Amino acid sequence: MESYSIKQLNFSYPESQREILKDIDLTIFQGQFVTLCGASGCGKTTLLRQLKPILSPHGNRTGEIFFEGERLADLDQRAQSAKIGFVLQSPDNQIVTDKVWHELAFGLESLGYDTPTIRLRVAEMASFFGIQTWFYKNVSELSGGQKQLLNLAAIMAMQPSVLILDEPTSQLDPIAASDFLATIGKINRELGTTIIMTEHRLEEVLPLSDRVIVMDEGAVIADGAPKDVGQLLGEKGHKMFSAMPVPMQVYAGVPNDLDCPVTVREGREWLNKLTEQVTLQPLAEKESRENKEEQIVVELDQAWFKYERDLPDVVKGVSLKVKKAEFFALLGGNGTGKSTTLSLISGINKPYRGSVKIEGKALSDISDKEKFGGLLGVLPQNPQALFVKKSVKRDLYEMLSSAKISKDEKESRVNAAAELCQLTPLLEQHPYDLSGGEQQRAALAKVLLLRPHILLLDEPTKGLDAEFKQVFAEILESLKEYGITIIMVSHDVEFCAKYADRCAMFFDGDIVTEGTPREFFSGNSFYTTEANRMARHLVQEVVTAEDIIQICGGKKTISKNERRDQIHSFLNLFDSQGKGFKGSAGTKDKKSLAARTLRFLKEQKEGSEQAVEKRQILCDQVAVNQRKLAKRTKCAAAMMLLLIPLTLFIGIYYLNDRKYYFISMMIILETMLPFAMIFEGRKPQARELIVIACLCAIGVAGRCAFFMLPSFKPIAAITIISGVAFGGEAGFLVGSMIAFASNMFFGQGPWTPWQMFGFGVIGFLAGVLFQKGILRSNRISLAIFGGLATFFIYGGILNPASVLMFYPKPTTEMFILAYMRGVPVDLVHASSTVFFLWIMADSMLEKLDRIKVKYGLIQE
Repeated sequence: MESYSIKQLNFSYPESQREILKDIDLTIFQGQFVTLCGASGCGKTTLLRQLKPILSPHGNRTGEIFFEGERLADLDQRAQSAKIGFVLQSPDNQIVTDKVWHELAFGLESLGYDTPTIRLRVAEMASFFGIQTWFYKNVSELSGGQKQLLNLAAIMAMQPSVLILDEPTSQLDPIAASDFLATIGKINRELGTTIIMTEHRLEEVLPLSDRVIVMDEGAVIADGAPKDVGQLLGEKGHKMFSAMPVPMQVYAGVPNDLDCPVTVREGREWLNKLTEQVTLQPLAEKESRENKEEQIVVELDQAWFKYERDLPDVVKGVSLKVKKAEFFALLGGNGTGKSTTLSLISGINKPYRGSVKIEGKALSDISDKEKFGGLLGVLPQNPQALFVKKSVKRDLYEMLSSAKISKDEKESRVNAAAELCQLTPLLEQHPYDLSGGEQQRAALAKVLLLRPHILLLDEPTKGLDAEFKQVFAEILESLKEYGITIIMVSHDVEFCAKYADRCAMFFDGDIVTEGTPREFFSGNSFYTTEANRMARHLVQEVVTAEDIIQICGGKKTISKNERRDQIHSFLNLFDSQGKGFKGSAGTKDKKSLAARTLRFLKEQKEGSEQAVEKRQILCDQVAVNQRKLAKRTKCAAAMMLLLIPLTLFIGIYYLNDRKYYFISMMIILETMLPFAMIFEGRKPQARELIVIACLCAIGVAGRCAFFMLPSFKPIAAITIISGVAFGGEAGFLVGSMIAFASNMFFGQGPWTPWQMFGFGVIGFLAGVLFQKGILRSNRISLAIFGGLATFFIYGGILNPASVLMFYPKPTTEMFILAYMRGVPVDLVHASSTVFFLWIMADSMLEKLDRIKVKYGLIQE
């Protein structure tokens, strides 16, 4: 029976002409283990997410997908959750509870299973996955491998018929990754669960796979058994062949007429048969990578570090020395202290004992400006931490914002970095919209633009495809030629064995051994390369595929240095000392500083105006046929402007103004009704409701943050932004919910319903006026509207309300006095609304517009 049948599937993201998926036709049968591979950005993750509608990205899609004979689009959310399991790249992104046993039970509880069934399933999964020893632990105490295993167990507790995994081992060390993949294989063999997974490290995945599908630029280019696919790619000389397991690469590099091996065991058997036909040559002395430089540029001496005083030490007396222009690799399991040590070198964290020296100077004596102005370049484990702009191109230019060079020179450097890191087609995209490997390349380009003396890399090959790993290796080797020192934390033993000068093993917070790659890897059982496991029974010192090919009398299948000229042309853009860019030195007088400041402000203003103009054009395109308010909007207006005041009246005169919790609840319900009408028969996605909830949370947090300033609050500003972004109904809901929820901190009372109504009316009016084209989305228009609406509408509601709340027999004089006494407060409140709209309206609306386009959220 078929698990999936995909017919003529095409897909492109919003506002993009490039098709990510092109004419995909696939049939996946039940019980198969399918591995999907390809270069970064080829469409693997996009295709996987199409197989579970709740995770499917918004965009333009054609074609059909059938799941177990039924249209996937017709599958309800409960069936999706139960039958289709999905494991994400990052374990932390999928865990939702605090305890291990809570996480195991969460999915079953969400599906409505009874307690005996939940207990049975949880016990069964805990036993199957060996979780008993950490069953009651906090999730925060688990290692990366344990977290990923917990995610897998929680999904399998729901007994899915299909398990989809998106690079599940990308953040795991080699031993944890091997254990995880072994568990996946066991699930496939013993439970018959269909497995569909993407992976860049294919050494241990292909032996488990029944079928390999290779994608390139959105299309399927190979589909079949692992051995057949490998041979096909080798014959074509396709770039993906370099990602195939070492036994297959060795087979292609050595003339022979034997069967192609896939696994290490098959590779050993193949070598044994080959030695009957040929005589192995002595292993050539490896080209010495020993650094001729004697200068020590990084030195740690007995460094100790813990994150909090009462927590155990993470780094325990680490001592290491790294020479200039050396490539030093730190390997070890998850949680052993590698990344923390890197943070000590960068100065992000400071040891409480011991010392850190950079180029002979104590790190504490080096200013941040000097450290990050060309001395140190840091590529963090999460590349998104480096992205601050709305396009890759702007992010690259941001690295040159303080460089004293001309606009043309900046452009040439950005273009060179983009070409070097294969980013040219991606320059106009938002960094967060890139694939994991593309984000890694973009982050690398940003760091390279600094041209640092010392490059600190934390898992830089994570998510990179095999082709770009070669380019990356050539970049690192070229950087060494320019005197740049490289310290890299990595789980990629194959990469380190091939390119590092020295490797060190981290365990329990300290380095336990170090040496050249040949010394380091040739004696290990698990922390070693596939090539060493395949051939060490014949030659102990073998550590790379090239070593095996050489002793077998073959030739290398992968050419190196093919892009060395391009790399050198990029690096030659810097000065010979590596302290910055070639170009005009610039002057430091006040005139030039003022000129640069004005130019920067002009660029910022132009960018802001372009965003506003684009947003208004999009609004006009949507609203051109909506100048007349929709029936639901008129209904909402009637409900908000008639029903809610009636509710307030009943609360005052019939409930003696004492049932304000009940009145508040009624207003919330009355507010949500018109908002729910937006969906008009379709089920809202969780992401749509989450955006509204986040806006409410921001408003509540903003009010709490400015508690010390009476009436100076951002609530009205956030309410107006919500109305402009998502329509009048959403604006009313956000405003009323912020008032109600924030009063949990500031005190509920008879004023709460009035505040809910006042803020809600402002949000609703902002949405309606924007839809009608009367209110513009630029900061000036919004600030003027916000100031007037806060003063006249909110003040106009709350001032008389204060009389109605506290005086049983109000008079005209009371209302006049209330207005007069409220003027100073209303002025402060209106001023705060103008202030907050001025500083955050453009940026928030820009982000909300992007969210609407990317996820296809509610539109008026």
